[in-house]
Amino acid sequence: MSKNFFEIDNVSFVAGGKNKVNNVNLSIENEGEIVCLLGPSGIGKTTILRTIAGLEKINDGKISLKNKTLSSKKIHVEPEDRNVALSFQENCLFPHYNVEKNIYLGANRKSVRKKKINSKDIIKFLNLEKLLNKFPHEISAGEAQRASLARSLISQPDLLLLDEPLSNVDQSFKEEIQVELKQILNNSKITTIIVTHDSYEAFYLGNKCGIILNGQLRQYDDPYNVYHFPNSVEVVNFLNRGILIPAKVTGENSLENNDLGTIKGNFTKHYPKGSDVQLLLQPEDLEHDDKSNLKLEVVDRKFRGTNFIYTLKTTSNLLIPVFVHSHHIHQHEVDEKFGIKRPINIDHIVCF
Repeated sequence: MSKNFFEIDNVSFVAGGKNKVNNVNLSIENEGEIVCLLGPSGIGKTTILRTIAGLEKINDGKISLKNKTLSSKKIHVEPEDRNVALSFQENCLFPHYNVEKNIYLGANRKSVRKKKINSKDIIKFLNLEKLLNKFPHEISAGEAQRASLARSLISQPDLLLLDEPLSNVDQSFKEEIQVELKQILNNSKITTIIVTHDSYEAFYLGNKCGIILNGQLRQYDDPYNVYHFPNSVEVVNFLNRGILIPAKVTGENSLENNDLGTIKGNFTKHYPKGSDVQLLLQPEDLEHDDKSNLKLEVVDRKFRGTNFIYTLKTTSNLLIPVFVHSHHIHQHEVDEKFGIKRPINIDHIVCF
């Protein structure tokens, strides 16, 4: 008997008769954990949620919740008997009910959860108080999405499935909702799987993150490891949080790049001396130093409030992103020279 609260065991997810994501193995060890699934549009993330909710059947493997099989080749528990709530990205409110009635439909579901959620608190945190008497056609897509989220939370399921829950929410309100949502899910210990295209959202909300690419769950790990220790070039390219540059391993803790010189640090994997590798260089890996003799040309500068992201061009035309705090005195303009501190030291060296 599995000790995991929720488990997907070697399941291929199918939509429209075609395999979308193959041979998935994924487990949630403890009740109350939050898992975020990331991947390009159309890759099969929503199909996974629909299948877990019981809206699609499986032909192999097993899906289980609290040691009860929900789906297998021979077993299919109907959606209404799973105590699983799915909140879709699109508007799924009943048009003939006002917002309040739509929300409280979730409260009518049977729940054996010990820790109850205060429905008034949910309505307040999602800023729905002034919308309760309105009908779905009278509110925006973002407001409808928040109402659908409120309904799912109030139902207090064993497993909550959220499909792009904040995609239509205004950016100014999104970060506030993320904080409140995480607090509510943690306090109520509702186990949640969230599909999102926003890696920052996934890294903040998730205890674990899964990266789905080319019909496979390519990496499933805690957010820190997904970001700092991606397990493939495909994951690096998808996250788009750095660049791969050519280098040669010169020692146990060092390698050499033609443009940047010697780079030192701890390898995450052993490579023999002399190996040609692709080194992952992330924006925070290089330090700015105006006094350095290693100068690179600024080709772009993005101001992000608390920081700048500079794009620097090397002599071999590599484009390298570098993070600098915005309170730095000298703000380099495009075409200026930008100094990189030597020697270059990276905490963990990730190569492919």
